[in-house]
Amino acid sequence: MQYLHTMIRVSNLEESLHFFCDLLGMVEISRKSSETGRFTLVFLAAPEDEVRAREEKAPMIELTYNWDPEEYTGGRNFGHLAFRVDDIYALCEKLQAKGVTINRPPRDGHMAFVRTPDNISIELLQKGDPLPPREPWASMENTGTW
Repeated sequence: MQYLHTMIRVSNLEESLHFFCDLLGMVEISRKSSETGRFTLVFLAAPEDEVRAREEKAPMIELTYNWDPEEYTGGRNFGHLAFRVDDIYALCEKLQAKGVTINRPPRDGHMAFVRTPDNISIELLQKGDPLPPREPWASMENTGTW
């Protein structure tokens, strides 16, 4: 397993970039905007992690700016921790067997979400290409939120 990023939602992207980059000294690694999804993602790394972030895409902070104003309550501004895993199906099977709810099953063989006992979202991402769809995951519905 490899730690990838921590996502936080921000209400003002420029103020947040000023704080993280200008004041804390973090470095912007990449930026992606989606007209359809109405959001911008900005990935940042600490200066000493810049090379790893550019080459391995980790470890980083993901700032998520949703274009439509939203008041973040209940910790919604903190998004999730993300980990790259060797076999997403095997890990989800192991977690489920131990009583963990798979909130967003890996239907696509690429991404799943679970929650910690304290309700913190954990994103699991398949290392490399997505695995071929497999049951029971391919037809499993979402449970709760992530």
